[in-house]
Amino acid sequence: MFDTFDRLETFTSHNGDKASLPFSEAEYDRRLASLRQIMAAQDIGAVVLTSMHNVAYYSGFLYCAFGRPYACVVTADACTTVSANIDAGQPWRRSHGDNVIYTDWKRDNYWRAVGSLVSASARIGIEGDHLTLAARNTMEAMLGERTLIDIAPATMAARMLKSDEEIALIREGARIADVGGYAVRDAIKVGTREIDVAMAGRDAMELEIARAHPDSEIRDSWVWFQSGLNTDGAHNPVTTRALEAGDILSMNTFPMISAYYTALERTLFLGEPDADSLRIWKANVAAHKLGLSLIKPGISCSAICAEINRFFADEGLLQYRSFGYGHSFGVLSHYYGREAGLELREDIDTVLEAGMVVSMEPMLWVPEGQPGAGGYREHDILVVGDDGAENIAGFPYGPDANIVAA
Repeated sequence: MFDTFDRLETFTSHNGDKASLPFSEAEYDRRLASLRQIMAAQDIGAVVLTSMHNVAYYSGFLYCAFGRPYACVVTADACTTVSANIDAGQPWRRSHGDNVIYTDWKRDNYWRAVGSLVSASARIGIEGDHLTLAARNTMEAMLGERTLIDIAPATMAARMLKSDEEIALIREGARIADVGGYAVRDAIKVGTREIDVAMAGRDAMELEIARAHPDSEIRDSWVWFQSGLNTDGAHNPVTTRALEAGDILSMNTFPMISAYYTALERTLFLGEPDADSLRIWKANVAAHKLGLSLIKPGISCSAICAEINRFFADEGLLQYRSFGYGHSFGVLSHYYGREAGLELREDIDTVLEAGMVVSMEPMLWVPEGQPGAGGYREHDILVVGDDGAENIAGFPYGPDANIVAA
């Protein structure tokens, strides 16, 4: 009988030609040079990146795990993605650099592939916020005694400063988010379900991505469109609820171009809002405008948060604040990535500088049964420059623009 364990543990397959990646060769080389500076400063011989966002950031390849581990191994002279045989040659085509495929014939072939790439490196960089305890135990058992260094904070800091190419792609994402927003607004009417409105926005964005970025992978764009009680959470899923006259509405469009997240979020009403709802909405819009004016180089995230908190306190609304006032952009989605060091919260003291891209997104949540009940949120994207910040969201906000006739 054929012994499956005699089959290849790892192999390479350059199946087809390299695909067009979202950024130039020079951009990926720049990122890798920055990572190698981090490695040199900490005397690290090899880095094993395991998160979707870091693998994509340094190699261009956005993996689909589906229960299997993936990696990007970076050494002083190589960048190699490690992928499962189920994906065949696609990871090589989508990688800046080399690729090694591991097979399923024997348990832990993934770590055999990783081990062959890190070679005899005594100090290995890992992502401490991603590598699970089980994976770390297996890594240590398979690779032998090594010193593991957490490089996640350093790579996060590197990703927070965007290159010109990244900013250009983020601008495109903001433009396409607006396309989705207009499609959503056009689909709003009494009796229409949340899911129907959401699909209109998603379809419009995906069609525009396919037109404007035909070489990109078309995946992961989505819309959260919430109504009535369902507006209370920023990340509440879409439902089949039918819209009713007088509803508060929350529109959230998220086009994904090659793993780069952008967002447009707006409060709307289906018909005229009552006086309490209008007061709270206007207050949140005023906080949004204040926040936009604060974003500039030299101010800290916590200082921005303190100013908006002060405004809401003066309005008697601070108790309804739902979460922090903004975050960084880049390689992230609702299921991978986060540059937690650049969030507009009380406990983040990072100082804004040119090249950062952040949102301004105040939200108030008034519980059901109280006057003006619902979730109110506006969201714009700002590119921080040398002297100020540029708002790259184009969709209008506030009562003058977003009351839809019932």
